[in-house]
Amino acid sequence: MLTAYDYPTARLLDEAQIDILLVGDSLGMVVLGFPDTTHVTLDMMLHHTAAVARGVKNALIVGDMPIHSYNTPEQATHTAQALVKAGADVVKLEGGISQVEKVKAIVSAGIPVMGHHGMLPQRVLEEGGYKKKGKTEAESEAIIKGALALQEAGCFAIVLESVIPSLAEKVTSTLSIPTIGIGCRAKAGEQTCDGEVAVITDIVGSYPWFVPPFATQRADIAGEITRAAREYIKSV
Repeated sequence: MLTAYDYPTARLLDEAQIDILLVGDSLGMVVLGFPDTTHVTLDMMLHHTAAVARGVKNALIVGDMPIHSYNTPEQATHTAQALVKAGADVVKLEGGISQVEKVKAIVSAGIPVMGHHGMLPQRVLEEGGYKKKGKTEAESEAIIKGALALQEAGCFAIVLESVIPSLAEKVTSTLSIPTIGIGCRAKAGEQTCDGEVAVITDIVGSYPWFVPPFATQRADIAGEITRAAREYIKSV
């Protein structure tokens, strides 16, 4: 699973046979230049979801539900319907037990839901930064209970973000639905979840100003853009 935010990237990743494309609210940072995802609106998500959908023939498209777009079950259903109309196949929301009724409402409307538990980027301002989850027994228990509640509510899969490896493994073995990890490994090659998601700009090196410590950069697109631009300037 990789993120995509525009038509050409989505088309390239789809042709590379990626299984799932996430139109993530991470676009707020790596595309729009905001400091975090709390500035992303539903209109922004609809715009980028539609662009991605135009480039995809095979991959499952997941549309992120931005902050304040699912405060109630009714609003959550409306937001999910709007994302599907824009081109998403399924939607994703953040949170555990507190989101159960919203998940049920969306699923009842015929739209599949992917959960997101562990570290929740939309709560970065409340928590004062991005923090690893599951370091205490109470926190671990809450994450397990939340994941089970999401499964019971009807989620078909759950993203686990920045959860300590041992807890990611425990949640994965406890659930009957797939887990998709990001930042849940202690070392490269370690498998703690059923699947893996990465931000596309991290792996291709197109956003050099910040790369998460758990990301593996596999290309240097930023360097190539700079090189090509300088070569063009020199030729002119």
